[in-house]
Amino acid sequence: MIENINVKIVKATKWSTLTEVIVKLLSPITNMILARILTPEAFGIVASITMITSLAEIFADAGFQSYLVQHEFKTEEDLNNSTTVAFWSNFTISCLIYILIFITRNHIANMLRNPELGFAISIAGLNILLTALSSIHIARYRRNFDFRTLFFIRIISSGVPFFVTIPMALIYKNYWALLIGTLVSNIINAVGLTLCSDWKPEFYFSIKHFKDMFSFSMWTFLDIITMWLVSYTGTFIVGYYLSEYYLGLYKISITTVDSYMNIITGSTATVLFSALSRLKDHKQEYERTLFKFQRMISMFVMPMGIGLFLYRSLATDILLGPKWSEAKDFIGIWALISAINVIFGQNISDVFRSKGKPQLALLTQFIHFIILVPALYITSQINFRVLYISRSLIKLEYVLIGLVFLWIVLRISFIKILKNVVPTMIASLVMGGIALFLQQMGSSVIWQFISIFICALVYFGIVMSIPSLRDDLIEITFFRKMADRLKFLKSKL
Repeated sequence: MIENINVKIVKATKWSTLTEVIVKLLSPITNMILARILTPEAFGIVASITMITSLAEIFADAGFQSYLVQHEFKTEEDLNNSTTVAFWSNFTISCLIYILIFITRNHIANMLRNPELGFAISIAGLNILLTALSSIHIARYRRNFDFRTLFFIRIISSGVPFFVTIPMALIYKNYWALLIGTLVSNIINAVGLTLCSDWKPEFYFSIKHFKDMFSFSMWTFLDIITMWLVSYTGTFIVGYYLSEYYLGLYKISITTVDSYMNIITGSTATVLFSALSRLKDHKQEYERTLFKFQRMISMFVMPMGIGLFLYRSLATDILLGPKWSEAKDFIGIWALISAINVIFGQNISDVFRSKGKPQLALLTQFIHFIILVPALYITSQINFRVLYISRSLIKLEYVLIGLVFLWIVLRISFIKILKNVVPTMIASLVMGGIALFLQQMGSSVIWQFISIFICALVYFGIVMSIPSLRDDLIEITFFRKMADRLKFLKSKL
């Protein structure tokens, strides 16, 4: 069984990584273009609307995706029946939520301090229905480690900005380009996932299946709600107490950094959760898989965080343009703290949920939330700079609390976790020191690119000199092929 799961993990990681790399490379390109066409205010408006629709999507899903991925079903028929119940439950709840949003759209717009957004909120709300049509299909694909199908559909939907969003932005130069682009992308996802799926919904419903799913998913659902509160508390406070301009700076800074981090984390998170869920009763293999993923993630995320911090001005100018220069320090510190969070904290929630202890993930998020709210409120009364520094540093508290719970409940030691990534940390710090030295030698754009190239060579030179890291790196398909090619050439000499 374990060997079969390991084979599926390797294949799934390959397709998931390929998907995230391509999608996340396309995303920064579109952001680079849109950031130069649209104003920070436009991004701020969309962030406010997304805050409402994303919460509605969470209520519509009710945590059923996690149930379908994680639960061990006795028969294929049982799986299909549960999937059908989850689908109709999601769709019914989504319809009710959309009707509520449509009726109260003007009240919501007034709450967001922009009375003209009522119609835009009703249009954006359609994404709730589209997500309901696709979310259960996604859960089935993930359960079966079928990331290949997800790859092709996501690639197609990721091309929408080039054919819809960017042309609309050039014509209308307002937030409607972002809203319509998202809507079209979700339509493609919903249609594509439905057509490619072997499973199709039938007219079937069971109260027993619904109760089983809800009781299983309740803690996960509450955890996701708390994650939403953590994610969008800053959005609400910045938009309410500062302005749409600063809300645009706030969201685009976080989105820009996270889009690059997600090239690595997005390709591994869903695979890791699926794998840990299946290995939860095999302690040795469970920890081996967890530590291996953590080590490989740290190999790319830590130098990325340090690099974005040290070259934040260059990164901001290239990725967003001169009108976003006020965001550069936020981008830098958010990247550095996010790297630490990704390595030591981001997978903690998946570990708790895979072990059947979602209440711990909820408690970790809730403690983080009750610290975050007063901190953001107080700093919003001072200025934007103090707010984003405090928002970044508070992420470290989440890491600390998660690691404490990890040790108390699951006996996974922080020392063991730290030792697992010490070589990567050392290599990254050496790279950072060299970068600081090279920055003293010149500040031109060309020299900065040269220094980045030198830092990359030094970093990967150190990585390849450490046997454990070299083995991990070679396991990745691209590097394995490169190593095999070098061996072949060496044999010919």
